[in-house]
Amino acid sequence: MQMLFGKIDYLNLLPFHIFLKSMSAQSAFKMASARKTGTPSKLCADLKARRVDAAVISSIQARKYRTLNMGICAKNEVISVLVRKNSPHKLDPASHSSNMLARILGLDGEVIIGDKALQAYLKEGKDNFYDMAELWHKKTNLSFVFGHFAYVKNKSTYEKIIKQFLKTKIKIPRYILNSYAKSRNIPADDILWYLQYLHYNIGLKEKKSLNLFISRARALKFKP
Repeated sequence: MQMLFGKIDYLNLLPFHIFLKSMSAQSAFKMASARKTGTPSKLCADLKARRVDAAVISSIQARKYRTLNMGICAKNEVISVLVRKNSPHKLDPASHSSNMLARILGLDGEVIIGDKALQAYLKEGKDNFYDMAELWHKKTNLSFVFGHFAYVKNKSTYEKIIKQFLKTKIKIPRYILNSYAKSRNIPADDILWYLQYLHYNIGLKEKKSLNLFISRARALKFKP
């Protein structure tokens, strides 16, 4: 059985990729799996075209697929999904969910997501940005779900992987952390600080948040 998983190459899924790397140490899993890297929106297209059979994709697009209870969830703030204050309107092509959330929140400015958003936050300071997860939480008292694990085949295998991941405490090896720090130009301690704002289990409250988001997006006809 060949598995082809779509990998978001952002820090927000680093713990999951560390977990998959540990699984790859098992030769059977390594031989049966491969990964394809892309942005959330790119992986949406790959999943639709069956170029991958599973991926964490934008939550607004995941409604079209079968999903598991794992995703990219903000505890309150998220630091890496921002709108720049006092800036021209500009969407980020990498994430449909973030663009839609900006519209739902009534924010008109430059949408920035992922590692480049974290870099900007650390360099320019919190006061220059709206943190969209923080604003959503203030309005709804719910954690926002930016990405959702979706699949088109190999359900039982992915269920086992996700179940194991969600109950495993992930420790990021220092050499991997240093490698990411160098490639992203973000200090290792700041990466660890940032990851504390995230969790990956989609429980009842996260599902409620997702349903509310989809309902409000549907009222806007899903156009960012």
